[in-house]
Amino acid sequence: MAESAPAPKNILRGHKAQVHAAAFIRDNERLVTADAEGYVVVWDLVIMRPSAVWRAHENSILGVRGWGRDKVITHGRDHKLIVWQLAEQDEQSLDTVLPVEHVAQPRRQPWILYLLEVNTLNFCSFAACPRRDGETICGPDASTDILVAVPNMLASEAIDVFALPGQSRLYTVKSSVKNGLVMSLRLLHRAGCLTLLAGFEDGCASVQRLCASGAWVTTYRSQAHSQPILSLDLHPSQECFFTSSADSIIAQHPIPTAQQSLTSSASISGQSIRETGSSEANSAEPFVSDADAPNITADPDASRPTERLQEWKHPLKIINTKHSGQQSLKVRSDGKVFATAGWDSKIRVYSSKTLKELAVLQWHKVGAYAVAFADVAQNLSAGPSMDKVAGPSVGSNGLVGTASVSVRERRIRQARTTHWIVAGAKDGKVSLWDLY
Repeated sequence: MAESAPAPKNILRGHKAQVHAAAFIRDNERLVTADAEGYVVVWDLVIMRPSAVWRAHENSILGVRGWGRDKVITHGRDHKLIVWQLAEQDEQSLDTVLPVEHVAQPRRQPWILYLLEVNTLNFCSFAACPRRDGETICGPDASTDILVAVPNMLASEAIDVFALPGQSRLYTVKSSVKNGLVMSLRLLHRAGCLTLLAGFEDGCASVQRLCASGAWVTTYRSQAHSQPILSLDLHPSQECFFTSSADSIIAQHPIPTAQQSLTSSASISGQSIRETGSSEANSAEPFVSDADAPNITADPDASRPTERLQEWKHPLKIINTKHSGQQSLKVRSDGKVFATAGWDSKIRVYSSKTLKELAVLQWHKVGAYAVAFADVAQNLSAGPSMDKVAGPSVGSNGLVGTASVSVRERRIRQARTTHWIVAGAKDGKVSLWDLY
């Protein structure tokens, strides 16, 4: 008998409009979901109930994420990027009435720490990373200074990088090639340089790095998609990233730290990647690691005068999934799998190594728009110790007793260490799955 289809562990109901963004915060004790009418719901995953509800934007919300344990960033189509003060004690003064329920008075909002006027005509959510290499953006030791990337206000192909809390624009990153609107972004530090990953309207993906001279150099550009890129995400190893599109293609791309010399590319010019109709990924050989490329330099000004450089052009793998319209691609914190939300209402889970489809999660009846993974890797040691859970102990009277933690502590431990996959859909419902 065939195995039964997987079912969600919980369904969170409360949004009146379609759910566009989701993110886990505070060691997975809270889930933040945001919808097309600008409402934000913070769910307490210990009790599966809302702990805070407010209208963050006057229009649809494009993206949301946590910053440390006491701040949440939202990006709305009202041309605003807002940082909210939201520590656990701040939730006590906020409303918990869900958006689907009518209230006579406007819901109270958290304190606004910073507000940036940004461009949201691209439907492109913001990207963020710590300002200094080696720091993190989430958790109790999160950086106090971060960088935020958004599409430029005037040129939709350009990208602005702002600093918070200073709220100053540090860089405007432009491309020499016309790729259309910026559709998806990621910021990271790799090999000591600030690196920007971008997906564009024409299906092109690029890697640009900030050199010591202050110039942005494109080290990779490839057009693996025939339709606009809907989402991209970074592998935790920072060695590659994945893109999904309005077409049925999913691609894996390298993140080279420098351009390649034309002499190196000449030997691989005859090689190309062919799309396949099967679920097996095709491997591309032309990408060479930094250790194998002695003629490559991170700074073009330091290269030999006779050496000509160009960006890398070949993806690592490409598959044709036969399913168009997969967005909100997210890689799990351990890098083993990634998931996409499909316009056909299905959540698909893929292997990060082979790009092979591993599971199809089907519960929603309408299109799915948002996916998020719990970050379990950094929380395995968080919360009450499992050594305290129900075990024999010897009391002062010599009798053997039972030491146990409270029900709430057990639930906190479960919320922090469960490999949750969350999905938000057009029906306003949020499904929680526990797989792998």
